[in-house]
Amino acid sequence: GVCVKNGEEQIALFYFTRRNEWYATQNECPHRKQMALSRGMIGTLTDEPKVACPFHKKNFSLKTGECLSGDECSIRTYPVKVENGTVYIAVSP
Repeated sequence: GVCVKNGEEQIALFYFTRRNEWYATQNECPHRKQMALSRGMIGTLTDEPKVACPFHKKNFSLKTGECLSGDECSIRTYPVKVENGTVYIAVSP
C-alpha cells in the first residue's frame, strides 16, 4: 500500500493485484494510534480482502473496515474508483 494525504488526513491506498481491485482505508492503526496501515500486508480471510496491521497483526476488512480478529474496533473505509487510469478516493469535505 501507499499513504495519500488529504489535508491533515492520511489515507492508506491498496491495489489488490489478484482481484484487480482498489481499496482505501484510514492509515491510522486504531490500537497503536500510529500511521502504519499502508505498510500492512494484504490478503484474504475466507475470501474477504483484508489488511493486517504491521504492529499487532490484527486483520481489518478492506471492504467494510470491520476488525476480522474479533476486536471491537474498526477502521474507516473510502469508496475508490478508477477512470482512464487515474485512481479517485471519495472523501467527505
